[in-house]
Amino acid sequence: MTTKKEIEPKKVKGRLKNALLNAYDKSMGNISSACRTVNVSRETFYRFKREDPVFAERVTEIDESNLDFAETVLLKNIREGKETSLIFFLKTKGRDRGYVERVENDITINPFLELMKSVDAEED
Repeated sequence: MTTKKEIEPKKVKGRLKNALLNAYDKSMGNISSACRTVNVSRETFYRFKREDPVFAERVTEIDESNLDFAETVLLKNIREGKETSLIFFLKTKGRDRGYVERVENDITINPFLELMKSVDAEED
């Protein structure tokens, strides 16, 4: 038989987790903002996530939902011809078609400087 004292902390913790998850969802996955909203530390958030598989799964669902939203907006921007979105998409999804940035290094050696270095080295 459980006593009222044993049940109360679980209920309070459950309500706190729900409030934290709701704040996390409303803040679009911003942990600091969610923690400030419900007045808990970031460590509390991470502890809940580490120790409670249901809480962790809900966090993952919220993160995936936010990613889906961002992808939807990106695709909308692409359809509207927004150049920055097009470039970003091609750089990330079009890599195998050659849409990658390359850095080319053009190394020029000054023969006079190389000669002077060798003369200085011989004098030592």
